[in-house]
Amino acid sequence: MKKIILTLALIISLSGVLMAQSDGKSIGLRLGYPAEISFQSALSKSNRIELGLGFRTYGYGNNNNYSLFSLSGVYQWVWDLSALSNGFNWYAGLGASLGYYSYSFVNSDYSGYPVSLLGQIGIEYNFDIPLRLSLDYRPAIQLNADRSGFIADGIALGVRYRF
Repeated sequence: MKKIILTLALIISLSGVLMAQSDGKSIGLRLGYPAEISFQSALSKSNRIELGLGFRTYGYGNNNNYSLFSLSGVYQWVWDLSALSNGFNWYAGLGASLGYYSYSFVNSDYSGYPVSLLGQIGIEYNFDIPLRLSLDYRPAIQLNADRSGFIADGIALGVRYRF
């Protein structure tokens, strides 16, 4: 847990330095696996960083429960798609995720600290009002924990307020 808190403090400090050089930010939700509170900050006209704080929990009945908390950061390259219509962009990026999960089953408990490398590709539309909608795919390669390997369940819908 100390590692997660230290990493969170480092990422927040780093994002503060990066945000001082940027314009164009957005905050909102990335509705996928896991659901995230998402913050994007432009680094230049064609690059940005996205930070996400994710959480997922559900129960299977008979005291079988699953919880996941994650912190992710993705560096993204953004390209104009105004040939389709003004406001469209597509983007791709690379990043990492740190997390904590716990499973509680009838006779046993499991927990771990997954570390993942992320890729991301998506399309977004910026409305004339301060609203951005996106649809993206974020696969991961989990490097440790009981589900190591390629994780392909990363499709999400993003709804963000631009400021």
